[in-house]
Amino acid sequence: MALKHFITAVGRRKTAIASVRMAKADKSTLMVNGKSPKDYFKTDLRAHIAEEAFAKAESAENYAVSAHVSGGGIAAQADAVRHAISRALIKAEPKTRAVLKTAKFLKRDPRAKERKKPGLVKARKAKQWSKR
Repeated sequence: MALKHFITAVGRRKTAIASVRMAKADKSTLMVNGKSPKDYFKTDLRAHIAEEAFAKAESAENYAVSAHVSGGGIAAQADAVRHAISRALIKAEPKTRAVLKTAKFLKRDPRAKERKKPGLVKARKAKQWSKR
């Protein structure tokens, strides 16, 4: 998909990074790593999360979106795509900022896996204590 005069944005979640190119088009389309969202994310829920920013913004324009996603898992990648699309929509249509901000699509979700500490099984899980 060759996009001319496009808007770029980056979205992140955990270790997933999504870079998005968005341009005006005749009808709205979304491609994630060269596939449709339903084909890439496998489930309707994840595909819906990726496209959710368009539904909330109710943008008058139609956009062709191409997203390149890497890192993380499928769930984090869907959230990263939503974050990137939200940022790109604000650049294209500044009036959509209020709606996307109340939906919390503009804030990067800071939750990530906590590092493992020495002497523990996981980040906080300790080995089972034996009385005898």
